[in-house]
Amino acid sequence: VPVDGSHWLSMREVLAMLRDRGHDVVVVAPEVSLHIKPSEDFVMKMYPVPFTYEEMEKEFQAFFHVSFEEGPFLTRFFKVFEGMRRITDFGISSCEQLLKNHELIKYLEENKF
Repeated sequence: VPVDGSHWLSMREVLAMLRDRGHDVVVVAPEVSLHIKPSEDFVMKMYPVPFTYEEMEKEFQAFFHVSFEEGPFLTRFFKVFEGMRRITDFGISSCEQLLKNHELIKYLEENKF
């Protein structure tokens, strides 16, 4: 499951160590990502998604802004919940597009992932 953000930032260290130990590392990621970028530490396999970097960045910025707003608890709760739902939609869409990408799935199957 492609995961951007803190999960990825932690994983980069692990991938570098695996490469240093002689492993071949393949990262499968959406073409639009905030933090997952090509590196010499791994082979990158990307797939298209139906949203832009700007759309995703806008939603993340809005979520961070709402997360630190002041106001009544229930108002803040529902704003944060709605922001999380919109951000989660990016992940769900990304996973759907990965599973629909027959060429990439075939590559993964042929390489025994």
